[in-house]
Amino acid sequence: MAEDFSAIREEVAKLCAQFPGSYWQEKDKARAYPGEFVDALTEAGYLAALIPEDYGGAGLPLSAAAAILEEIQYRGCNGGACHAQMYIMGTLLRHGSDAQKEQYLPKIASGELRLQAFGVTEPTSGTDTLSLKTIAKKDGDSYIVNGQKIWTSRAEHSDLMLLLARTTPRDAVEKRTDGLSVFIVDMREALGNGLSIKPIDTMMNHSTTEVFFDDMRVPAANLIGEEGQGFRYILSGMNAERILIAAECIGDARFFLDKATDYAKERQVFGRPIGQNQGIQFPLAKAYAQMRAAALMVEDALAKYEAGDNAGADANMAKMLAADASWAAGEACIQTFGGFGFAAEYDVERKYRETRLYQVAPISTNLILSYLAEHVLGLPRSY
Repeated sequence: MAEDFSAIREEVAKLCAQFPGSYWQEKDKARAYPGEFVDALTEAGYLAALIPEDYGGAGLPLSAAAAILEEIQYRGCNGGACHAQMYIMGTLLRHGSDAQKEQYLPKIASGELRLQAFGVTEPTSGTDTLSLKTIAKKDGDSYIVNGQKIWTSRAEHSDLMLLLARTTPRDAVEKRTDGLSVFIVDMREALGNGLSIKPIDTMMNHSTTEVFFDDMRVPAANLIGEEGQGFRYILSGMNAERILIAAECIGDARFFLDKATDYAKERQVFGRPIGQNQGIQFPLAKAYAQMRAAALMVEDALAKYEAGDNAGADANMAKMLAADASWAAGEACIQTFGGFGFAAEYDVERKYRETRLYQVAPISTNLILSYLAEHVLGLPRSY
């Protein structure tokens, strides 16, 4: 049986209690970054969970990070403000040089530096990562970067960005997956020197942006691993991302189910609690079953990832099923609350908007289904 990390969950719950619904409601209304919450998580060491102890982190497995993020969501908070640091970390840990690890990891662990921004998606290519157009051209001891990224969340609140760019033209490589490279961009130096950031207003407070590179210089020393192998480097990080997002969705589903069942026991209509009605009971019961099944899939994906097995299919299924479960629980919750479900003070509508994102990001359900059809069922490639 997978470790539950109950002691860590208890401490995370205590921390989250310091940031009640009113805190998140104010941040949501102002479209403001929850810096105090992120600082508290950093100070407690949770955002350094995956960094080895030699570099000042906790050296915990991915399942511990999943437990942390699930608990954050369950307690009504939003890990989307900082979760990227956990899944971006894998690329630097696995493929970064000793010098890069020594330079960055201790400062990330201490909170002196934030690694929150992941520059991959582009306006014209979307999830077709191999068609990205951002170019990094070698120039002496630097690379000159030109291009654009979109949906680069937390770029305004991060010191470092992990950037995927093309270093060899697509028509000059034998395999479509070749010719992409990963860089660490110090945005403190780059901002105003070739890097510009434009916030994007969205339906939830997610601090996402569009970023532009105009002859931005990146030291060659900031290239992670070998030039041209970047796509391979980020794949395992993408699996970690999907598993951790799935854990967050499980936390969201638990939040909605607790909120709804508590309300259904207390709310009286026609002289009886509404939870006595099967029209209320059945959607909640079905959502609970969906959540439990998805949680088992998340456990399975974590076990394969931590064993070093190919967790691609499992990570994708976990993310899809958990996102479906959180959305179903959100639907049942808001229906249970009726009109009050739309009132900001109950936090249901905020969490409802936040969890809707995961039907689309970090990868849409349709692409997951296409992946499973081709790579698991052996059907012809559809794209």
